[in-house]
Amino acid sequence: MGKAKPGRRTLDSYTVKHISKTIRPGDCVLMRPSESSKPSYVARVEKIEADSRGANVRVHSADTIEGKCTVHSFKSYTKLDAVGNDDFFCRFEYNSSTGAFNPDRVAVYCKCEMPYNPDDLMVQCEGCSDWFHPNCIDMTAEEAKRLDHFYCHNCSSEDQKKLHNSHVSTRHADAKVDTKRRRR
Repeated sequence: MGKAKPGRRTLDSYTVKHISKTIRPGDCVLMRPSESSKPSYVARVEKIEADSRGANVRVHSADTIEGKCTVHSFKSYTKLDAVGNDDFFCRFEYNSSTGAFNPDRVAVYCKCEMPYNPDDLMVQCEGCSDWFHPNCIDMTAEEAKRLDHFYCHNCSSEDQKKLHNSHVSTRHADAKVDTKRRRR
C-alpha cells in the first residue's frame, strides 16, 4: 500500500529571508526572471502553501522574489506626487473568465502611436495640440526641455513663418513640455 501524500496547509504570510520582507497573499512582488538578460517582472502572490514537514511548496521559489512593490491603477499612478522604484501601474484590468480587458481600447499619441506613459517625456505641438516623444521627432530630451515653442512637422512650415514674422525677442514659455515623472 502506497504512502498518502503529505497534507499541505495554507499560510497567512511568509518571510522571505534574503530580502527581510514578509509577503502575504495579494501582495505584489518583483520576480527575478529565469534568464538574466531579461528584466524583472511583477507578480501577485495568490497563495502560500507549506507541506506537512514545514517546507514551502511553491510554483515559484521564494528565492526568486527580489522585493515587494506597489501596482497602482493608471489613474492613481498619474496622481502620485513622487514615483519610487517600487511603484508600477496597470493600465488594464483582465477578466480571466471572459478573456476581456477593461478598458478594451486606449488613446494613442505621437508618431509611434503608443499609449500615454507618465514616465516618458513628451512635448505638445502649439499648432495641433498633439503630443510627441522627443526621440520620435529626432530630438533629445535635453533639447525638448529647452524649447520655447514647438511645432510638429505638419504644423511647422505655416506656424514657424508666423513666429518669425512676429519678431519675438523675449523668451516665452508657451511650449508645453511635460517632463512627466521620471522613475528614480
